Amino acid sequence: MPEQGEEGLTKSALKKMAKEEEKARKKAEKAAKVKEAEQVREAAEGPDYSAAYYGKLPLHQSQSRPNHKRTDIATLSAKNDSQHVLLRARIQTSRLQSNKMAFLSLRQRTDTIQAMLAVDDKQVSKQMVKWAAGLSDESIVLVHGKVVKSPESIKSCSIDDVEIHVTELWLIAGVEGRLPFSLDDASRSETAPEIEGQFSKVLLDTRLNNRIVDLRTQTNQAIFKLQHGIGDLFRDYLNNNGFTEIHSPKLQGAATESGASVFKVGYFKGNAFLAQSPQLAKQMAIAADFERVYEIGPVFRAEDSNTHRHLTEFIGLDLEMTIEEHYHEVKELLDGMLKTIFKGLKERYAKEIAVVGKQFEAEEFKWKEETLTLTFREAVDLLVEDGVDRQTLDDINTENEKRLGRLVKAKYDTDYFIIDKFPLELRPFYTMPDPNDPTLTNSYDFFMRGEEILSGAQRIHDPEFLCQQMQAKGVDPESMKGYIDGFRMGCPPHGGGGIGLERVLMLFLKLNNVRRASLFPRDPKRLEP
Repeated sequence: MPEQGEEGLTKSALKKMAKEEEKARKKAEKAAKVKEAEQVREAAEGPDYSAAYYGKLPLHQSQSRPNHKRTDIATLSAKNDSQHVLLRARIQTSRLQSNKMAFLSLRQRTDTIQAMLAVDDKQVSKQMVKWAAGLSDESIVLVHGKVVKSPESIKSCSIDDVEIHVTELWLIAGVEGRLPFSLDDASRSETAPEIEGQFSKVLLDTRLNNRIVDLRTQTNQAIFKLQHGIGDLFRDYLNNNGFTEIHSPKLQGAATESGASVFKVGYFKGNAFLAQSPQLAKQMAIAADFERVYEIGPVFRAEDSNTHRHLTEFIGLDLEMTIEEHYHEVKELLDGMLKTIFKGLKERYAKEIAVVGKQFEAEEFKWKEETLTLTFREAVDLLVEDGVDRQTLDDINTENEKRLGRLVKAKYDTDYFIIDKFPLELRPFYTMPDPNDPTLTNSYDFFMRGEEILSGAQRIHDPEFLCQQMQAKGVDPESMKGYIDGFRMGCPPHGGGGIGLERVLMLFLKLNNVRRASLFPRDPKRLEP
C-alpha cells in the first residue's frame, strides 16, 4: 500500500500539492512585481489628469438622448479647419509614435481620416495616449476633437487635407479575440505580388468565411453602394416608363422550366418548388391587364455549377410588358434601361468606382450610344472567322461567349452588345417562334464583357399554341393548368427579360467572381454565413 502522510494523503499527492503551492507563490510574486512596476511607472508619469476624457463607455442601452450633432468623415475638408467635431468611427490602424504621441486612422464606410493624440498639460495625458494606441484595430470609438488643416497631403487616408486632434476618446465596442485578417491585407490590389513577412493575400474563401469583417473594407462598402445604385436606377427608369412594381410568390406548385434545376421543398403533406424566376407571375400580371410590370427579388437555381458566374440564389431584375407591334419594342426598352444604368453609375458613383478600381484594376466599361446587335447566326459567323469549328456552335458556350466578347471589343470597341434570334431548341417552351423561320425565336440575350447578363423574348400568349410548345419540350400542360388558363381568358402579345443583379455588378466593375458582388453568396458548396 502507498505510504500515508498528513490527513491520509499519499506522498505523491503531497508532492503535487507542494508543487502547486510553489507555482501559486511564484505567480503571486510576479503579479506583485508587475503591479509595483506599474505603480512606479504611474508615479513617473504623474497623475492621470485625462481620466475624465477617455475610457470604455457603459453598455449603450439608450440611457439618454442629448442630441449632440455628429459629423460624417466624408464631409470634412480644409474649410472645416479649427472646427470642433464629434464622430463615431472604427479604428482602422493605430500607431504609437512615442510615449507622448499616437496616430489613429479612423474609418466610416469608404472614408478614412487621420486622428492624432498629443500629450498636453490640460486634457491629453501620457496614460490616455498609451490607452488609445493599445485599442484593437476595428474597435468602434466615439471621438471628440478639433479639425486641423494638414501642412502636407496625408496619403494613407481618403481625407488627405485635414486631421483630427483628439480631445476625448471613448470606446463603444471593442474586438474580442484576433481578427481573421487585417483590413489592409484585404484591401490590397488583386495584382499586387505577395511579399513574405510584409503582407498576406486574403483568399476568397477566407473572405467569405469571415464575411462580416470582409464587408468592412472600403472596396466592399463601395461595391454594395453600387449594387444599391443599380437597383435604384432600374426602378427609376421603369417607374418613369409606366411600369408597376409587383411581388410574386417564391413557392410554386410545379417546376416552371427544367425539373432538374429547381429546389424541391416540403410543403405540409406535399411538395413545393422554389421559383426559378418570376416569369409565370409576370405573364399572368400582363393577362390581368397590368400592361407593364417589374420585380426585384430572389431567384433560385438548383444547378451544381461551381463557376465564377453562377449562384444558386441571386437577385433577379425582371420585367414584362405588352407589345403593340413588334417584340423589338421590349428589346429597345431593355437596352435603354441598361444604358441608363451604366450612365447613372458613372455619373452618380464615380467615387465608389474609383475606390473599387484601386483593388480591382480594369479597363473602364465601354458602351455605344447605338448598341451593337448581332443575330445568332452573325455571332456564329464571327467565331467561325476566328477559327472556331462551326459544328461546335449549335450553342455558344461560356468559353466562346468570352471569345466573342473579345472579338466584338477588338472590332467594335464596345463591352456591351445584344444577340438576337436564338434557335428554338435553345429557348424555353414559352418563347415565341420567328414568323418566317420556325427554327428561330423572337428572343435575345444581352452581354457585358463577353458574358450573358440578360435573357428575354416575346412570349407565347395563345393557349393552344402554348400547349403544343410545352408538349414539344416535354412539359405536361396539365401540370401548369393555372398558368395556361390565364391565357384562355384573353392575353395581349407581350415580352420581357430577366437580369442577374450580381452578374451586372461583377462585369461592370470586373470583379472576376460573382460571389464578390453578392452580400452573402449561396452556391452549391456554401450556405453560410
